[in-house]
Amino acid sequence: MKTLINVFHPNLSDSNVNKEWVARLEQEDVTINRIYEKYPDWQIDVEREQALLLAHDRIVFQFPFYWYSTPPLMKKWLDDVLTFGWAYGTGGTKLKGKEMVLAISVGGPQKSYRAGGYNTYTISELTRPMQQTANLTGMAFLTHYVQYGSVVVGKDEIAASAERYVKHILNPELNPEVELKRILSEMAEQDVSL
Repeated sequence: MKTLINVFHPNLSDSNVNKEWVARLEQEDVTINRIYEKYPDWQIDVEREQALLLAHDRIVFQFPFYWYSTPPLMKKWLDDVLTFGWAYGTGGTKLKGKEMVLAISVGGPQKSYRAGGYNTYTISELTRPMQQTANLTGMAFLTHYVQYGSVVVGKDEIAASAERYVKHILNPELNPEVELKRILSEMAEQDVSL
């Protein structure tokens, strides 16, 4: 499985969490696509970005959560790259069957992202637009990875988070269909019936 990580951090060198995640990813056989570094003028090379998407099976969107949303260049990237007739709509099937994973760093603690917390909603609820983007383009939306409390975590926790992050996004069984096939195969081998 070929994995593309689209990194959308406007100040990656100043980041605590995202910078460490990228440093850890550099040790893996993945493609790291630093969007803000590549397009400081915001002039996105659509054909180049589409070619990268086509060349990979799992697409990770790594970003800090800003005002319950994506960084602005990520929104522009989505608008420019995922075009009608290519990613969705009539003939727009280029991403069908690929996998989407979100990797998000947030400043608040996990307990704040729930009913009754000061952010009220869960990350799953707040990322519905990305979930629908996956649905519209025929991608499988897989379980996200979130680092909560990014503004207060220490270096040891950031390093541990980077390890968990890499393990998460490279896990072939992150796709529930793959996990289900394995379970059914094991059941068949053991002649287990329900």
